[in-house]
Amino acid sequence: MTQTLERLTRRAETMRSIRGIVRTMKTVSAINAAPYEQAARAIEAYRATVLDGLHAFIAAHGALPPVPDVAGERITIAFGSDHGLCGNYNEVLAGEVLRGDDAPARVICIGAQMEDALAGQGIASDAALLPPANVDGLGRLAGRLITLLDDIRGAKGDAGITVSLVFMQRVEHGRQAPVTRRLLPLDPAMTGALADRPWASRSLPSFSLPPGRMLAALVRSFLFTELYLAAAEALVTENAARLARMQQAERAIDDRREELAGEMRQLRQSEITTELLDVITGFEALKSHRTKRHDDDDSRQRS
Repeated sequence: MTQTLERLTRRAETMRSIRGIVRTMKTVSAINAAPYEQAARAIEAYRATVLDGLHAFIAAHGALPPVPDVAGERITIAFGSDHGLCGNYNEVLAGEVLRGDDAPARVICIGAQMEDALAGQGIASDAALLPPANVDGLGRLAGRLITLLDDIRGAKGDAGITVSLVFMQRVEHGRQAPVTRRLLPLDPAMTGALADRPWASRSLPSFSLPPGRMLAALVRSFLFTELYLAAAEALVTENAARLARMQQAERAIDDRREELAGEMRQLRQSEITTELLDVITGFEALKSHRTKRHDDDDSRQRS
């Protein structure tokens, strides 16, 4: 029993150490999510400014011509995770990539583990980029993606491209869910809403750049904000998913520690009971031996 008690004690110490590691990981996840959440709020403010610029352009030059959805090659950009400890994060996103009506002709994935998850679904990635290691990397990733899209569009010529973003987004009650967002062509509902919005100023907007260059600059800035926002949101939800897994692990460890403590108490009580029984048995044996000696002495004295 002594060896069993020692083994339970070692297990309890191991669980205590593991809980400390899990608690540290939980704290790190909460700390890491904060800068990306701030970056997401900042880029949303910049996105609103870009949309104001598009509104001004439409007010000056008229509504943008609609682009058919079927035009061009279908491209999907999937924002995965490479850091682990966040459950089936990449597998859920890979399933979202397959959930579309038409399979994408090309997939650009963020993260090597995302590439493996896509391969598990039978989807070969056209390119794989490393996820950002910090907030500064969000801008570099967005710029790199725009360069890739420019190269693909240049190779296609007039055929154009259709681009969708797949990433994990926060939903109510602290949960996450995969979402597919259209990037190119521009959403006609968005451009239509800008065209229908009245121009509030008395002065019509004016631009120093030619209309074609001005529109290209605005669209490029809008694409940058969408890619930046998707990457930031993906990293926020990744850390939130990791935080949720660490909380579950912490609860499981606490439950296991309570079980071990109960087993140790039961074992100690069993050892105490055994020792008490040994003492009582020894006392009864000694008492019986003394009684027998006393009877023998009395018998000798009578004889």
